[in-house]
Amino acid sequence: MKIRITLLLCFIANLAFAQDSVFARKVIDTLTSRYFWGRGYTNDGMGKAARFITGQFKSFGLQPMAGSNFVQEFSFPVNTFPGKMQVSINGKMLVPGRDFIVSPESRGVKTAGDLVQRDSVTYVDAENKLIVVLKDKLTWSVAQQVADYTLIQVDKKVLSQPPATISVDIENKLIGNFKTGNVCAVVKGYLKPDSLVVFTGHYDHLGGMGSDIYFPGANDNASGVAMVLSLAKYYAAHPQPYTVAFICFAGEEAGILGSKYFTEHPLIPLNNIKLLVNMDIMGTGNEGITVVNATVYPKYFDLLKQVNAQGNYLVKINPRGKAANSDHYWFTEKGVTALFMYTMGGIKAYHDVFDISKTLPLTEFNDLFKLLVRFNAELQRP
Repeated sequence: MKIRITLLLCFIANLAFAQDSVFARKVIDTLTSRYFWGRGYTNDGMGKAARFITGQFKSFGLQPMAGSNFVQEFSFPVNTFPGKMQVSINGKMLVPGRDFIVSPESRGVKTAGDLVQRDSVTYVDAENKLIVVLKDKLTWSVAQQVADYTLIQVDKKVLSQPPATISVDIENKLIGNFKTGNVCAVVKGYLKPDSLVVFTGHYDHLGGMGSDIYFPGANDNASGVAMVLSLAKYYAAHPQPYTVAFICFAGEEAGILGSKYFTEHPLIPLNNIKLLVNMDIMGTGNEGITVVNATVYPKYFDLLKQVNAQGNYLVKINPRGKAANSDHYWFTEKGVTALFMYTMGGIKAYHDVFDISKTLPLTEFNDLFKLLVRFNAELQRP
């Protein structure tokens, strides 16, 4: 009878994990939909995402991290492209996002002219301050300022001849005080509520480039938000001895700005954080995960590897040193013990229009979720 009960409990636990995988897929489908417009700076994409995450936290029964508001507001400047996005080279009209991207610091311009070759991949219309660069892969980003030129990156596979003429109609708008916010929530601990384990991930992405094209950001980082929400849902039903906190940051793609603001205006005492785990690119994992700060905090990295070996969750956990490549960084700089993990292998889409939910496999999402729950169980030991 004891064996049957144990098997039943294992079955129920695995069913709960499977349900969370289904929940995660729904979250990613939602956040990558056209309505959220790449969770960026036009069409209220980031605002819609913040309200969605807030609604999820509320529905689980979580509490705001401080006061009565789940959102920690802040602002920063950003260059946006809300309108026209037309580029024609050699008389061929190019498709935004797929055939070309405009460099994020570019100014808007409407003109036509001839291009002069500068090197093997660069062509210039000096009079109109237009620069065309041929690329093997188009990778977009976010800029906080506007340059005095317009730089257009073109997929070199779409042109049969070297660029000779160009016609452009691009609109930009610098927003000097773009308002957004971090979304923060907690599940209070029942033994030591003033000590915290924190799970984080950024919810912003690149937004839209023009009025027709947006960047879905499935792996980067709707998948990380899905993991944060899955954990929030789980811990709302399973409170721990220590408080478990959740932060979805804004402004990561613009320069890890949300986490910087939080560490400068903390809603919780930073020295009360036992460990912060930041998560980005959670959608694959067939080659395991990489953990940033593994060599900085070997005690916690070794514990993570031990838990993984016991549960046989992931094929490999790769160590990496300190890196300023995501939201964990500013916490580390303030003396907070923080790890940053991301999955390895699978799809290659990154900062492009091809990072969509449909092709995101979530290969090891369930196993990674289990690993994090078991890892946190070890952290929760008094």
